[in-house]
Amino acid sequence: MQIKPDEIASILRQRIEGIDPGSADLSEVGTVLSIADGIARIHGLDNCMSLEMLDLPHGVTGLALNLEQDNVGAVLFGEWEKIVEGDTVKRTNRLLEIPVGEEFLGRMVDPLGRPLDGKGDINTGKSRPAEFKAPGVISRQPVREPMQTGIKSIDGMIPIGRGQRELIIGDRQTGKTTVGVDSIINNKDTGVISVYVAIGQRMATVVQVREVLEAAGAMENTIIVAAPADEAAPIKYIAPYAGTAMAEYFLYKGGAALCVYDDLTKHAYAYRQMSLLLRRPPGREAYPGDVFYLHSRLLERAVKLSDEEGGGSLTSLPIIETQANDVSAYIPTNVISITDGQIFLESDLFNSGIRPAINVGISVSRVGGDAQTKVMKKVAGKMKGELSQYRDLAAFAQFGSELDADTQKTLARGERLVELLKQNERNALSVADQVASIYSGTGGFLDRIAVERVQEFLEGLLIRLHTENPDLCSRINETGQFPEEDEKELSAVITGWVDDFGADFDAIGEPIARGESDRVDEANAGEKAEEETATAV
Repeated sequence: MQIKPDEIASILRQRIEGIDPGSADLSEVGTVLSIADGIARIHGLDNCMSLEMLDLPHGVTGLALNLEQDNVGAVLFGEWEKIVEGDTVKRTNRLLEIPVGEEFLGRMVDPLGRPLDGKGDINTGKSRPAEFKAPGVISRQPVREPMQTGIKSIDGMIPIGRGQRELIIGDRQTGKTTVGVDSIINNKDTGVISVYVAIGQRMATVVQVREVLEAAGAMENTIIVAAPADEAAPIKYIAPYAGTAMAEYFLYKGGAALCVYDDLTKHAYAYRQMSLLLRRPPGREAYPGDVFYLHSRLLERAVKLSDEEGGGSLTSLPIIETQANDVSAYIPTNVISITDGQIFLESDLFNSGIRPAINVGISVSRVGGDAQTKVMKKVAGKMKGELSQYRDLAAFAQFGSELDADTQKTLARGERLVELLKQNERNALSVADQVASIYSGTGGFLDRIAVERVQEFLEGLLIRLHTENPDLCSRINETGQFPEEDEKELSAVITGWVDDFGADFDAIGEPIARGESDRVDEANAGEKAEEETATAV
């Protein structure tokens, strides 16, 4: 039978004319070549974008990371064990997006926005890209507004401002998480929306943090994004980006947000695991070459926007865990160079009872006094220098040489300042309470008080201040100013409390603790009796 080309052409033309364009489903599909350890190699997605979401069977979502010449390397979220070679993969033409909105406040979710607290689904029609370009210089303004943590040593010497990136670094079990959680609790009534991102922690620990926040009444303004230790590496990898996307929703509405990343060391571990499975070339300590960019593009999203852009702020408190106080390791030095300062927590200080265990010597805030209220700057300005001088002299004094009066005075002042800065967890102080405590130390009022009684003295001082001078506290809290008349009033309150506190003194004029004075009197009485007996004989 002879085939006539014109007949075939007419038949094809009829068929094409009969097709409804609206019913056609055009999508680019590929095939799974191999699957292992949550990593899939996919063939046929020639136009796939980097970080594009991919649809796989069984509700599994893929994220394209490696765009190679003949295949795409993707990490999988969900039950990837059900995926087999030959499965069909569809492009979505969408980059990775995270659901956001007010509906997430008070909830604990995974990085994909799925609830983990058993309180039902979260219905929100809003989403933001997980990866978002950080605002440029023109869109920013200097960091000047304080982000109060309620911790005396931080607000006094290492101030944090809204829009700043302040690293919390130290060995395990030195109180890093406590600093972040206390900062969230202290800002529960300031309009700040907090996002706590838990990466690679035990789920029991994350639940414990949630219970602490609920007990303090801070959970209603907080979102917890949890990627626990038993989750796959891809989930841990996107967790901080997901938390930042949720915080950015409030940032670009003109609000203030605070992000605590706990911790980025485990985030780097997860990224290293993924990169090695994707066959990316390893570098130092087997991390891929772009591990610096991994954290810099995350932390650069912390910003204080200009007034023209809405004036919102996003403050980042990344946490890094060190090994044996080694801040010169790869990941710690990377993150130190990205952030605007660091709070270094030392295990030796923690074990010696100085808590929070902040090493004031190498802790720094590169924003400095710009992020402090005038009252705090005036009161705490010289405290860091005095503590530094005390540490130098204390090391020298260990040799047991005789010390002159000035050196003894500096050592005595330093001991009292160290004791003054001790603070229990979940005990955030208002600006007025911090100012009164610090002023009593830097102003020399504590020099008459025994070191072991400093905490007792401060507790009584704050009670008296709130009872007898509530207007002074209100003025300091509301205005952040410290005019001369307020300084005189505070000085009079502290002086009166020093007199009423009943400081005792030993023979050389040094203060001694209450209770010891009785022993001194007994010793003096004994010596006097011996003298009388000798005289009688």
